[in-house]
Amino acid sequence: MCMTTDIFTASAASAAGAATRHEEHGRYAQALTLPDMQQRLAQVQARIAAACARVGRAPESVRLLPVSKTQPAESIRLAYAAGCRAFGENKPQEAHRKWQELQGELPEARWCVIGHLQTNKARLVAQCASEFQALDSLRVAEALERRLQAQGRALDVLVQVNTSGEASKYGLPPEEVAAFVRALPAFSALRVRGLMTLAMFTDDAARVRACFVRLRQLRDELRQSAPAGMSFDELSMGMSGDYEIAIEEGATVVRVGQAIFGARAYH
Repeated sequence: MCMTTDIFTASAASAAGAATRHEEHGRYAQALTLPDMQQRLAQVQARIAAACARVGRAPESVRLLPVSKTQPAESIRLAYAAGCRAFGENKPQEAHRKWQELQGELPEARWCVIGHLQTNKARLVAQCASEFQALDSLRVAEALERRLQAQGRALDVLVQVNTSGEASKYGLPPEEVAAFVRALPAFSALRVRGLMTLAMFTDDAARVRACFVRLRQLRDELRQSAPAGMSFDELSMGMSGDYEIAIEEGATVVRVGQAIFGARAYH
């Protein structure tokens, strides 16, 4: 978790969070200095704490994962200086490139791949990632297992679930997750830690919340039937526009990019 010593007053109740999702995207200015980055992190942490307080949770129960996709190395250096030690990347090749560039300079940095993985990119994830949050097929599990075994290492994984039902999103349909999970003990290098989802992209807060409620309910069901040794402690859900709602519904990991780094640097 990223920590700062600054204290900011919590703002904006989560009910308004999803309603302003469209406006928020592209609105954030780039964080260019260490004080900028520290302030952004403090503001996000304050909103996490406020969301936790609304539902009687401890702020320490939520892990903030800064999403650095498309961001330059200098922005990652600023976040690291501000206390961040884990960074989320959508594309395996981008995560691997940044890992190669920064591993000597930022020795405690951990890379979490949170986007869809093609089997021919499994080598990159197996080499550089400490966590993979988008496991949604046995073909990918097999490819990761083979690469991880060759390197003699294990990988924390989260199963991605498509709780919105949108064809544009990756992830397993909720009704297929239990059977999928029952097949995963065959892959000893994969340590199953929980579930991940992307909410529907909409201004309707109730529909956003429903996606998170469905993931939590599914997690609770899996805890009753999952194979021995599997942990379902992690619920990765919520991004810059909706992480407060996600926390209210049980998120243990929130993936926040633009609210920390600023607008994405697409080329």
